[in-house]
Amino acid sequence: MAEEWVYVIKRDRDGKISWHAFDPIYQLWQPLPPVPVEYSEALGFGCAVLSGCYLYLFGGKDPLRGSMRRVVFYNARTNKWHRAPDMLRKRQFSGSSVINNCLYVAGGECEGIHRTLRSAEVYDPNKNRWTFIGEMTDGMVPLIGVVYKGKWFLKGLDSHRQVVSEVYAPSTNSWSAVNDGLMSGWRNPSISLNGRLFSSDCRDGCKLRVYDDATDSWSRFMDSKLHLGSSVSLEAAAFVSLNGKLAVIRNNMSISLVDVSNPGRSIETNSAHLWETISGKGQLKTFVSNLWSSIAGRTGLKSHIVHCQVLQV
Repeated sequence: MAEEWVYVIKRDRDGKISWHAFDPIYQLWQPLPPVPVEYSEALGFGCAVLSGCYLYLFGGKDPLRGSMRRVVFYNARTNKWHRAPDMLRKRQFSGSSVINNCLYVAGGECEGIHRTLRSAEVYDPNKNRWTFIGEMTDGMVPLIGVVYKGKWFLKGLDSHRQVVSEVYAPSTNSWSAVNDGLMSGWRNPSISLNGRLFSSDCRDGCKLRVYDDATDSWSRFMDSKLHLGSSVSLEAAAFVSLNGKLAVIRNNMSISLVDVSNPGRSIETNSAHLWETISGKGQLKTFVSNLWSSIAGRTGLKSHIVHCQVLQV
């Protein structure tokens, strides 16, 4: 039976990309083959998982080549990287999502074009090709996105650096502007899990909020009662689903798990016992402290997580 591992892609203090895999059963970080050279210093590339075990990197800006259409993927079963068909448009800082095991990419920027992109495209791994889909109403550089109830919600900045929000409906291949309670109260990181939409309610991800369709509003949901701080190293970089629980991944590579399976639980109940730390102990603690002592303080640029995914190995 496949196990779920956490894969973290980081940008180190010198701007280099590194990545690490966490085995939650043995609570060990495992070595990985280097990312392809074109992504070793790339900016604004996307990341997504298809078929449970294939991690895709796409687009981005290479320091020498500029904006890219390139797509590569990593097979967690064989521990090797491969090429995939290039995207139809060069783009960096785009939004992406996976719906019905197809990879959707929208918006972003392209070097030499002085406006945000409206174009969007989808990759079908069964056909092994990209296809354009309907264009966005407004071009944007998406800052946050999630698939919720079969639709893809995006919020970001347009060419004038104004906040814009759109939703894509695959069933009609159409985009529409949206400005409701979901969008106005939505913060990073967030995740759609078990049919509900969760968002962080503090910088270190130790408190959660949940979206209520009936009232079109966000409310406080669960509180670990263990707040770590507001430094960059302790900032929650991602929420992922790990073995049915919500995993909070922080920049210092500590991981907390919280059981959100009971819809009735709220901040008013004693929810602290539903949280557990699975990373940040033993040799990992030593690894993390050594890592952070080596990168902290000397420049304003800190090591930080740029992408986090869960793969089946």
